[in-house]
Amino acid sequence: MPENPEKIAYAHKSVLVTEVLRYINPEPHKIYVDATFGGGGHTRAILDAEPTCKVIGIDWDMKAIEENEPALMAQYGDRLTVLWGNFAHIYKLLKQAKIDKVDGILADFGTSQFQIHHKAGFSFQKDTLLDMRMSPAHQRKTAADIVNGYTEQDLAKLFFSYGEEAQAKKIARAIVLARTEKRITTTGQLVDLITSIMPVHHEKRTIHPATKVFQALRIEVNHELENIDSFLKAAISFLNPQGRLVCISFHSLEDRIVKNFFKEHSTLEILTPKPVTASPEEVQENPSSRSAKIRAALKK
Repeated sequence: MPENPEKIAYAHKSVLVTEVLRYINPEPHKIYVDATFGGGGHTRAILDAEPTCKVIGIDWDMKAIEENEPALMAQYGDRLTVLWGNFAHIYKLLKQAKIDKVDGILADFGTSQFQIHHKAGFSFQKDTLLDMRMSPAHQRKTAADIVNGYTEQDLAKLFFSYGEEAQAKKIARAIVLARTEKRITTTGQLVDLITSIMPVHHEKRTIHPATKVFQALRIEVNHELENIDSFLKAAISFLNPQGRLVCISFHSLEDRIVKNFFKEHSTLEILTPKPVTASPEEVQENPSSRSAKIRAALKK
């Protein structure tokens, strides 16, 4: 069974901060967008790196804004503006804020430790409701709705396509059999089901057996891949000439979207022919960075 959430301690650390600053390249009096404000780590780094620039933070998790905005506003004042909304709607959000052009846009597509430990369903190490919605105000469908409502074929396709899970069919079959007896409503139920098929302790396994299924469900619930695509298409329209677009991905599905988008747009000059990853020192200090990849492009 997952651990009691009260026993789990955590501290959120933004990943690839040095690399973000290298590629976003903050300059005096210019405006930057942190499209995934989260814990505010990247926003703080940009504001500290150039004391006259401004940052517009965007996040659709109101709890993250309520938790992290006050301290940064107290420190940086009118150099910081935080907007509530999904980065996929960056066009509407910036237009409503009367922003026409900016000099750099950053997006970190990872799920923050704040979200994992504060929101129901995100962690397979905590027994909570199987929810996984990053913003319940914007979404109705939960992970439990998917697990209990999708057909066996659709579940298998989801786990394979979005989780790249080799045992997708076996897990989907077990879920469908289990839910005929009792609705699956918690992370603990789902984890126990998965580990009954794929034991946690296995000499060839380097990650928890539930990792890929939880990833697939989170992507589906939050429309993460579609949101990235919408974000990228809108973001470049706001960049001034020589403005930078910097994206941090955590799995191949996200990275592939960014890579292909950069290649397909002749108005962008690619600054990272290959994705840049965290240094061994950062991975040791912050294990969350081990799968992070950064890509950057310059608007010509």
